[in-house]
Amino acid sequence: MTAPVLVLSKIWVRLGPETVLKDVSLVIEPGTVVVVWGRSGVGKTTLARVAALLERPSRGRVVLRGLDATSLGVDERARLRLRYIGYVDQYYTLAENLTAYENIELPLRLLGVGREERRRRVLEVAEGLGVRELLPRLPRGLSGGQRQRVALARALAKNPALLVLDEPFSSLDEETKLDAIRAIRGLAEKGAAILITTTDTSDLVFGDKCYRLRRGGLEHAECMATPS
Repeated sequence: MTAPVLVLSKIWVRLGPETVLKDVSLVIEPGTVVVVWGRSGVGKTTLARVAALLERPSRGRVVLRGLDATSLGVDERARLRLRYIGYVDQYYTLAENLTAYENIELPLRLLGVGREERRRRVLEVAEGLGVRELLPRLPRGLSGGQRQRVALARALAKNPALLVLDEPFSSLDEETKLDAIRAIRGLAEKGAAILITTTDTSDLVFGDKCYRLRRGGLEHAECMATPS
């Protein structure tokens, strides 16, 4: 049996007086796309940040590739995130002083990937997501959808073991959304685990496993269904 890439075990997150996540458990195996749907404000971004080691749960365990990361320090978690995790937040944050090419290339530089291999990976993901002609531009010269695709390209170029995407299709039209899905599926076929959080019920069709986040807890959902 193949070991899971990510295990969230009995996760609780409290922010001040509010309990955002309540006893959430989730297992994502290699090659699996998991979609978590929920209305705005139910804790999807918090779930994504916990999975990406950006936020520490109030209670529970986060296990990445067999390593319990729950109690690790900030620097250790950052090293794990750089090595194993690709993350795109719902604002598709980019380094504003770097071109699209440099944004996509940056994690590869930090990982010590050689120049020719960096160039190959950047051009490959840029071509697949239809942003190759945008590579010389700074983020201020990009539309919202273009920024979103560049942010996704940056995450994909690392070939991460875990890809965490928070509202990854919100600014994409149908054609570019399909390009993004093909790229994400391509990474899953290489053995990566994928977690997508979304407010769009139509995104459930892209999942191998689907859940609804409601009242802080996860419920199983049909990947073809449209929850009420």
